[in-house]
Amino acid sequence: MNAFIDAHRARCGVEPICTALQVAPSAYRRYAARQRDPVLRSARAQRDAQLLREVRRVFDQNLQVYGVDKVWRQLKREGVAVARCTVERLMRQAGLRGARRGKSVRTTVPYCLARRARWIG
Repeated sequence: MNAFIDAHRARCGVEPICTALQVAPSAYRRYAARQRDPVLRSARAQRDAQLLREVRRVFDQNLQVYGVDKVWRQLKREGVAVARCTVERLMRQAGLRGARRGKSVRTTVPYCLARRARWIG
C-alpha cells in the first residue's frame, strides 16, 4: 500500500488516497519518515540492515554459491554474532540462494499422444 501511495501522492494527495484505502494518514507519514531517516527504524530493522550488508559481502566473496549454513558459519568465524535463522530470513528477503548440486530428478517423461487410462466406476 505504501508503494501505491508513494506512486500517486503527487497527483491525488496523501489524505484522499489513505481515506480510499482505509489507512490512517499518520501511519503512512510514519512509514515515510522511517524511509527518510533510518535512525527512526526499530532496533531490529537497523540490525537487519547492518547484518544484510555482512551477509551480502560473504555471499559475494564466495562467488554467490554459499547457502545459509556456509554464510552463517563464515560470519561466526569472523566474530559476527548472529543466529542461523536470522541469516536464513535475511537471505530469503534479499533473494539470495546458494548453488545447488546435481540434476533435478525426473521420474517420468509423458508422451503426449499416448492414450490416457480411464477410470470406470
